Amino acid sequence: MKQRIITGVIAAALFLPIVIFGGFPFIIVTYIIATVGLFELLRMKGMRPLSLAGAAGFAALWLLLVPARYGGEWLSAGAAKFAVIVGLAFLLLIATVVTKNALTFDEAAFVVLAVLYVGVGFFCFAAIRLTGLSYLVYALFVIWATDIGAYFCGRAFGRRKLWPEISPKKTVEGALGGIVSAVVVAAVYEWAAEPFASFAAALSLALLLSVFGQLGDLVESAFKRHYGVKDSGAILPGHGGVLDRFDSLLFVLPLLYIFIETIR
Repeated sequence: MKQRIITGVIAAALFLPIVIFGGFPFIIVTYIIATVGLFELLRMKGMRPLSLAGAAGFAALWLLLVPARYGGEWLSAGAAKFAVIVGLAFLLLIATVVTKNALTFDEAAFVVLAVLYVGVGFFCFAAIRLTGLSYLVYALFVIWATDIGAYFCGRAFGRRKLWPEISPKKTVEGALGGIVSAVVVAAVYEWAAEPFASFAAALSLALLLSVFGQLGDLVESAFKRHYGVKDSGAILPGHGGVLDRFDSLLFVLPLLYIFIETIR
């Protein structure tokens, strides 16, 4: 626990100023974090990051992460992003033939899915920050409130297992406590900062994001259980890897981004 707290304080001290400052430094940090995230997924699968499939995956990821503000028309449109994924898929399918199945179909499909999983989430991470700091802070507060509420409600009232095959410690009561906590924190934040200028929108969105955040956490747990690893990585002592810390956000941020673009 002591190591976990120390790492958390140091990470927050380094990361939060960059989040607040935004701009190009934030984009660079997003690239670094996303690259580490894809590296962790490839390692969990047992694939070498420094391979043809790994190199293609990283190249596609970096193209997906280019934000509209810096990429211009050539890579800001949805069609261009779609072309990157399609190009990656066809390149890896061709590689399965050229390598005579040394690169298996399963590995090719895994790389495409991993790039989508990491790339879309972190693209939205950067896009939301470039849109407005208040939206990103809202997402962080909702996720943190969900995690804290689920932890304490689960410890105090947890009786029924939520999904024991995937995450044995999570309970239904904890999950519900996380949702309630997220809605309460969202109400306070909307009152203080008014990111959406509507309590109904802020609370409804908080409920949805809290649910999807917990699903994102379960997805990461399923990854680790399937591949027989305790943590996605070891870059954050006491916390695990990048994906262990961003698993909920990778599910939440695309939904929030769609909502923001809809109301703009």
